[in-house]
Amino acid sequence: MSVYITDVAAFMPNQPVDNQNIETVLGKVNNLPSRTKKIVLRNNQIQQRHYAIDPTTGHLTHTNAQLTAEAIRRLRPHAGFKTDDIECLCCGTTSPDLHFPGHALMVMGELSLPPCEAVTTSGICLSGMTAMKFAYLNVAAGCSRNAVATGSELASSYMRSAFFTMDGAPNADLEKNPIRLFDADFLRWMLSDGAGAVYLSDTPSADRLSLRVEWIEHYAFSGELETCMYGGGVKKDGGGMTGWRQMEAIPEEQKQYLYNVRQDIKILDKHIVPTMGRALAAATSKHKLTPDAVDWFLPHYSSAFFRPRFYEGMRAVGFEIPYDKWFTNLTTKGNTGSAAIFIILADLFASGQLSPGQRLLCFIPESGRFAHCFMLLQVVAPGQNT
Repeated sequence: MSVYITDVAAFMPNQPVDNQNIETVLGKVNNLPSRTKKIVLRNNQIQQRHYAIDPTTGHLTHTNAQLTAEAIRRLRPHAGFKTDDIECLCCGTTSPDLHFPGHALMVMGELSLPPCEAVTTSGICLSGMTAMKFAYLNVAAGCSRNAVATGSELASSYMRSAFFTMDGAPNADLEKNPIRLFDADFLRWMLSDGAGAVYLSDTPSADRLSLRVEWIEHYAFSGELETCMYGGGVKKDGGGMTGWRQMEAIPEEQKQYLYNVRQDIKILDKHIVPTMGRALAAATSKHKLTPDAVDWFLPHYSSAFFRPRFYEGMRAVGFEIPYDKWFTNLTTKGNTGSAAIFIILADLFASGQLSPGQRLLCFIPESGRFAHCFMLLQVVAPGQNT
């Protein structure tokens, strides 16, 4: 059964924060201005982002569940739509408000929905896409006539100075080797808050364009590679992990970093592009997709630092897509993790640049333990049920 995205919506909290005011909102670590901020921002090319933080008090203005609920409320898939009409709710996030209950149940509570299926997917950037795939398969199988999938992040909650501890990594070679920035406080200058939602239906919109889901492919390389990005634990020599439950096994000097988001830069630089190439080659070979059949490429990447590297990785596997087909909003929305692809889709969907027959290839990487997702969408005319 064909499945159609008939609307996409996003919610970005509060006014955008420009580069000069990040530390005003997040606070200064140890009351000192960052030594790496300018170099990080030059490399990631982000100009503004959004935080669910009151800049005056420093207090959070929204929970993650509230951000997600606001994105869902902005959906307008058809005239007279009410959130009570949702038959299946699938919510992915890296940063839920609670360990449990699941994030989707908390969102359901925010919306006061009547009984329906509600599914939470966890992870990092791919958690939004695992939610999307569950929603897509649910409708495709006829289990539900419609489903809503979301991705959302409240990254600022652990980027505030009160919750952030830096390693004091050396800055001596930042100009020569920007990848070293990731060892310091780079995340404070790229992560953003926000939420996005899509409405999936078994019928296309009657009065505007829809996006038919052609396929979603997800490839994880975690059986081969060690953990790269993590929170709630520390990494041991040899690559193993010690989680927060094993507090007695964590060295005293490491406990202060337990809830920091951290990344092993050595393996990130080594594996993120090659694994992307392998996933792209597998997905496109399976579905016999060629580069010339793609009209728009929607990549989610954390920093413009990776843009040319992903391009070269695509060219290396024979799937080169020219930059004039790339659509991204990183400079204005920042890196919103699992919400990013939804927010990118929302901007393109509302841009007026889509026309029937166009194909959109979406790319979502995750460095947690190296996994990648590709999704192909096709634009269909109003009422074109195929």
